[in-house]
Amino acid sequence: MDAIELLKQDHKKVEKLFTEMEKKDARQKLFPELDRELSVHAEIEEKIFYPATKEAEPTRDLVLESIEEHKQIKMVLSDLEKTDKTTEVWGAALKVLKEDVMHHVGEEENELFPKVKKVLSKQQLEDLGTRMEQLKMQLTGAVRGR
Repeated sequence: MDAIELLKQDHKKVEKLFTEMEKKDARQKLFPELDRELSVHAEIEEKIFYPATKEAEPTRDLVLESIEEHKQIKMVLSDLEKTDKTTEVWGAALKVLKEDVMHHVGEEENELFPKVKKVLSKQQLEDLGTRMEQLKMQLTGAVRGR
């Protein structure tokens, strides 16, 4: 699968999780899955996708910005992990996380991905996608094994 398609599938899955988590009673049950999905997604982007796209002039600034956005998202995830999931404060933080993630997704899908398609060939995107799928399987296996 091409790298961009893989990332877009992840984006859709996370968006669906956020929607399901709007129901207060689903939060505690779904948060670990959301946390895992976002963490694994960020790691495959940071270890494979971003390094492959960051050297090209048209994508460099967007990739650097994306890396910074990941840092913020990870901080909010960490805070949510430690906070009582039944409180209004947790719900507000989850809403901010969703807004941050959806902003990030929008930038990737509307700005970064079209530029990456001009910089990398179909074959390069396929090769990246294969490497990303392999790392994703390793990471989800490691997370489940905890």
